Amino acid sequence: MSMQEQITAKLEAEFEPVHLAVENESHMHNVPPGSESHFKVTIVSEAFRDQKLVARHRMVNRTLADELAGGIHALALHTLDPDQWFERAGQIPDSPPCEGGDGGAKA
Repeated sequence: MSMQEQITAKLEAEFEPVHLAVENESHMHNVPPGSESHFKVTIVSEAFRDQKLVARHRMVNRTLADELAGGIHALALHTLDPDQWFERAGQIPDSPPCEGGDGGAKA
């Protein structure tokens, strides 16, 4: 199972989302082709209702603790309750461009 599939399965099981999008954005960074290290997650769930943003992110981070401990370098989170999702008409901002880095290359 790919990292993207693992993330999707865990979040679906834990949060029963109204909407879930897990996007592998590794290609936007200085990593080898086929990498699964940078992800953008948009998740809409009743579990986030009345929760502050930090609490929502902690909930997701706990659910993905194993993946964050080994393999995921960056995780962009958009955590919304259903009302917020509909207020935004399902629009989430694009991730910013990569700021560079050498991908671990040595001189």
